[in-house]
Amino acid sequence: MSNLLEVGTEAPDFTLHVTPDQSISLHDLKGKNVILAFYPADFSPVCSDQMGLYNELLSEFKKHNADILGISVDGYWCHAAFAKDRHIHFPLLADFQPKGEVSKKYGAYQEDTGTCARALYVIDKNGKIAWNYLSPVAENPGADGILEALEKMDKGG
Repeated sequence: MSNLLEVGTEAPDFTLHVTPDQSISLHDLKGKNVILAFYPADFSPVCSDQMGLYNELLSEFKKHNADILGISVDGYWCHAAFAKDRHIHFPLLADFQPKGEVSKKYGAYQEDTGTCARALYVIDKNGKIAWNYLSPVAENPGADGILEALEKMDKGG
């Protein structure tokens, strides 16, 4: 079972590839709120629904000065095909090599399946974990918890 990092702790920095020649580092997003959406696999039914929902909510996330990053152990070519097929307009990061390194730092790697757990984090503009949630793998966690955490942060809580 996954052991998510505790609220209030510093979010571990990372750099992951989006494409063979483009990567994103968490420290590059300091000053913004960041949503990390760890998910098991591109093209799986629940993941497709979950990432599709977040794609529909991009403007809502932007209202809260938040960027979303999807993370799985699939490679960047698989992510590119998934994003194109599902019209995803936010970065999908490949935690591919070394496999699951970032997922492990966040307590979201499942050794038994070699995939990410369906884990969510909201990180505040200072790099601290403000909210987290571990969803059952077969359930879409939706976005209510993310939006509630962002609204609470907007109010200074």
